[in-house]
Amino acid sequence: MRMSAILLVLSALAWCGLGVGAAEPRFAEVVPGYRIEFPRDEGSHPQYRTEWWYLTGQLEDSAGKTFGFQVTFFRYRPGTDEDNPSAFAAKQLLFAHASLSDPSVGRLLRAERTARAGFDLAQAREGNMDVHIDAWRLQRRGAVIDASVATEEFAFDLDFAVEQAPLLQGRDGFSQKSPLPAHASYYYSLPQLRASGTIVVNGKRHTVRGTAWLDHEWFSSVLDERAQGWDWIGLNLADGGSLMALRIRTASGEQYWAAAQWRDRDGRTRAYAPEDIEWRAGRRWRSPRTGVEFPVEWQLRLGKRTIALRPLFDDQENDARGSTGTLYWEGAVRALDESGRALGDGYLELTGYGERIRL
Repeated sequence: MRMSAILLVLSALAWCGLGVGAAEPRFAEVVPGYRIEFPRDEGSHPQYRTEWWYLTGQLEDSAGKTFGFQVTFFRYRPGTDEDNPSAFAAKQLLFAHASLSDPSVGRLLRAERTARAGFDLAQAREGNMDVHIDAWRLQRRGAVIDASVATEEFAFDLDFAVEQAPLLQGRDGFSQKSPLPAHASYYYSLPQLRASGTIVVNGKRHTVRGTAWLDHEWFSSVLDERAQGWDWIGLNLADGGSLMALRIRTASGEQYWAAAQWRDRDGRTRAYAPEDIEWRAGRRWRSPRTGVEFPVEWQLRLGKRTIALRPLFDDQENDARGSTGTLYWEGAVRALDESGRALGDGYLELTGYGERIRL
């Protein structure tokens, strides 16, 4: 009886691709020399293991009130059950995170969705930007990107006019995440998106305008065994320029890898070498829910320039361990130059502070 039960379980595992006889999945590799093309590469890349479309920004209503927002769609290929012809097989999984930063609330409003791709209920299409889970959607139509999210606490329906060329990160879109080129992503950004639309929070509707930033990355192996987490900033500068900077940290908090790219208002770009980038943590905030401590103020040195980062408010922790398995701080921030003058605004992401980031 016991042996029969074991054989039955092994047979079931083999059938669904998890056990005996299951072929090892082959994920596409990220290698130098790939040419990112538009609009083709704005769509999904299902042959890679992981992909995300990350949209963040800051908005202001007619009364001058500031909001931050985030909506992210993740596509994940589990690599199991891939030979199963059934339409119900979970060959691609989709996750979505949405959040609203409202200083008058004082904490991050957040929600998430999880679905198996298929039946047009959840889909990440190839060839153009069109990803959705039920009514949550991110879609490009010509020179405009639409994003719509509705939750119990908040909702937004926003349009984003694309007015600048894509910013290819790393070397023509090949973005290393360690000293070894085997750990990298294909990565481009759409900064300085001109945002408009409506936000609903606490039953009140706000007509808003502002600027936003979209990141799109896809990869199969992005972090190596030394990486504990990362710190990332995307800034829309007041003069029309943009800045992306990131660093990968070890478990001891040391900088393991770093990258940054500055595009000025005339479209000229400068990439910074890892040794020219330094993240200096300032004031810290401890979450009353998880007990994790995040450095929410920073001094970011890029060559001879230093930029101060200050949060819109402290409690912008996003606990997504129930979906993507991550706990992170993702919040609206203001950037100041060396003299304390406003330089721009954007979003700061801090991962791996409670435990090692898992993708």
